[in-house]
Amino acid sequence: MKAYTIGLYEKAMPGTLSWKEKMLVAKKAGYDFIEISIDETDEKLNRLDMSRDKRIELLSLMFETGIPIRTMCLSGHRKYPLGSSDDATRARGMEIMEKAICLAEDLGVRIIQLAGYDVYYEEGSETTRAYFLENLRKATKMASAKGILMGFETMETEFMNTVEKAMNYVKKVNSVYLNVYPDLGNITNAAVSYGKNVLDDLETGRGHLAAMHLKETVPGKFREIPYGTGHVDFESGIRKAWELGVRRYVTEFWYTGNPEWEKDLDFAVSKMTAILDDAAREEKSNENP
Repeated sequence: MKAYTIGLYEKAMPGTLSWKEKMLVAKKAGYDFIEISIDETDEKLNRLDMSRDKRIELLSLMFETGIPIRTMCLSGHRKYPLGSSDDATRARGMEIMEKAICLAEDLGVRIIQLAGYDVYYEEGSETTRAYFLENLRKATKMASAKGILMGFETMETEFMNTVEKAMNYVKKVNSVYLNVYPDLGNITNAAVSYGKNVLDDLETGRGHLAAMHLKETVPGKFREIPYGTGHVDFESGIRKAWELGVRRYVTEFWYTGNPEWEKDLDFAVSKMTAILDDAAREEKSNENP
C-alpha cells in the first residue's frame, strides 16, 4: 500500500470538463483522488441535491477511471455561515451542512473541509461566535452519525488563520469527528504576519490533523499564486505534517485560463510527490535500520 495519498483540487481544472474528463486528467498527472468543491455558487451548491441516479453515475465513474472523490472542500458556508446573526442564513447553513454530510456518505468522501469562518460578509461578534459554536456542535453530531470526518481549513481572516486558533474550537467540541485540515499557504501568511513559526503552529494540532492543503501564497495574497513564486516552504511544512501523522494531501491551486494548464498539474504533483516520497523513504529507513 502506498504510504500516502495526494489529491487534486477540482478547481485546478477547467470547469467545462465533465467528471470523467477531470478524473482521467487527474489520473494522467499522477494523482490518487480529487477533492470536490462545494462553494457558495448556485452551481456548486446544487450538487447537494444531486439525484440518486447522478450519485450512482458518479460512483461508477470513480470505479471506471480509478480516481475517486475522497475529500470535499465545503466553502459554501462563506455565504451561509453557521454563525450568522440572521436566523434564515444560519438555517440555510445547517441545511447545507446536513446535505454535504449525506452527499459525502453516498460518494465515499472521507473528509469534509470546513471553512473556518463564524461569519464572512458581516461583522463578527460574541453573538456570531456563540452561534458558530452551537451549530458546530450540532454539525459534528450529524457527521459522527454518518462516520464522516470534518476538518477546519485555516483561512485568510483573523478568526481562524492558524492551527492554534482552529484547535480552540476542536477542543471545545471534543469529538474525534472534528479536526483540523490546515492550509499550508494560509498559515504561512499568518506566521509571517504574527512573527511566529509555521512548524510550531502545526505542532499545536498534534493528534488532530486530518489532511493538508498544499497551496502557494505571498504575504497578503492567498489565491492564484503559482507554485515556486511564493514564500511557502513546502519541504519543511510537509515533513512536519508527516511527523505529525498526516498522510493525505491536496494540491490547491486554480485554473485561470492558461492553455497549458495540464502542465501546471504535472508540475504541482511532481514537486509535492518528490517531497512526500523522500519523507516516506526516510521513515521506512528509520524503521528498518
